Amino acid sequence: MPHPDPQRSHENLVARLVESLAAATPVGKPQVVQTHISTVILAGDYAYKLKRPVQLPFLDFSTLERRRHFCEIELRLNQRTAPRLYLDVLPITGSIEAPEIDGKGEPIEWLLRMRRFDSQGVFDTLAKAGQLEPAHIDQLADHLADFHMGLEPLTTEQVPRKTAWHWARESLDEISSDPRLAETVAAGGVGGLRGDLEALFTRLAPERSRRIAAGCVREGHGDLHLANIVAWQGQVMVFDALEFEPALRRIDVINDAAFPFMDLHAYGYPALAWRFINAYVGHTGDYAGLGLLDAYAATRAVVRAKVALLAGGAREQFNRYWLLARRLVQPPGTPRLVLTVGLSGSGKSTVARELVEQMQAICVRSDVERKRLAGLKPLQKPAPETDLYSAQSTRQTYRRLADLAETLLSAGISTIVDAAFLRQDERETMLHLAERLNAPFIVVECQSPASTMRDRIVARAQIGSDPSDATPQVLDMQIQSVQPIPESWAPFRHVVVNDGTLDDLKASVRRLMESIH
Repeated sequence: MPHPDPQRSHENLVARLVESLAAATPVGKPQVVQTHISTVILAGDYAYKLKRPVQLPFLDFSTLERRRHFCEIELRLNQRTAPRLYLDVLPITGSIEAPEIDGKGEPIEWLLRMRRFDSQGVFDTLAKAGQLEPAHIDQLADHLADFHMGLEPLTTEQVPRKTAWHWARESLDEISSDPRLAETVAAGGVGGLRGDLEALFTRLAPERSRRIAAGCVREGHGDLHLANIVAWQGQVMVFDALEFEPALRRIDVINDAAFPFMDLHAYGYPALAWRFINAYVGHTGDYAGLGLLDAYAATRAVVRAKVALLAGGAREQFNRYWLLARRLVQPPGTPRLVLTVGLSGSGKSTVARELVEQMQAICVRSDVERKRLAGLKPLQKPAPETDLYSAQSTRQTYRRLADLAETLLSAGISTIVDAAFLRQDERETMLHLAERLNAPFIVVECQSPASTMRDRIVARAQIGSDPSDATPQVLDMQIQSVQPIPESWAPFRHVVVNDGTLDDLKASVRRLMESIH
């Protein structure tokens, strides 16, 4: 008797399960979604995911026990970020002709049961429809930051020997051997991208070693493209973490965050990409990791280009990722240092957020860093006995802002420093930093009527969604103590009057950007 074909047995089992689920689910016909490594049956309120009995260079699902093992790993990994979606691992009993989910008897297969969600909420679908909003990005940044900060650092012994560069090199080898891409990759060539990436990772090797020692390598998600992020029931969450290869998820947290950053660029949302990475590092404080961002994002783009080939060689999709990888490995232009200054309620943080997206820059904010130095979260209110706004605390805060700006500028990243900068010596420190690093220096002074600033401060405190603890009394003290920007600073100084609507302010920022380009 011939040995049964595992693939045919899998297909027959899926067909019988669909029939069984259709009979048990009167509303809607079950749908089947297949990839080269799994099959998902969508029926009623649930999704049933089976591993295909395959053995590939990067995974082995060839035995029943291994399929159960990887179902259980997938459940564990994804319950960290999407516990409401990932429910349990269940046996399939009976026979291929008459299977029963979670029945009695010996298992003939295993599946992962998930709660079904509307695919219209998946980020790649939202992006294609032009419906991806800043609120989605802010929720993603907070969700991912909380996830990463809650992970245990890996020891040096636990860190995989295989690096992001090794995975990218393998993908480049596969791309170079595909005859369909001769014309596309000729511009610059696979060899050119390979050489640029290798040089970039060689230069960054000491920083990577420092981050391993600092505990920045953790068991993350590993596959954070937009199709693995969903907005569901008012919550953004990531799902479908890589279960089959530990080395692909035991990575630097910045490598994990680089994936959605890259994919937002690939889908045509560069402003949201920078909004995301700003919100993420603002939450984690991991500004030092941004020196590796472009390198990791480039490797992610290379891998996605290869995946486009595996999915059938979609030329447009391949080109999008391939050209993005080429751009990401190019040396950055001269970074700029921008100060957004002004009294509380003048709109400087709003201006800073607009500049972030238009300049493709990173913003560091005094309200956030002051609290971080005190061990507080951005929205956490200090205890009454905490002298968070003493002269000493203010000096420490401005020193930290200068240190962070130097770290970012030295990595080639344009930097916006969002702070009141009431004193001229605080501004002078930043000017000297820019001069030392040969960075163009810009001061954006935000101005508003005093009554408008007071109203904004009161409204902001009532909402409770901003790190600032300023009160009308603080504003009054600032008005009395602020030192004017000297006339000699006219070449650096640009005034934005914020006395209208948010749309008016955004238009002012756009005009400002046109004037300083």
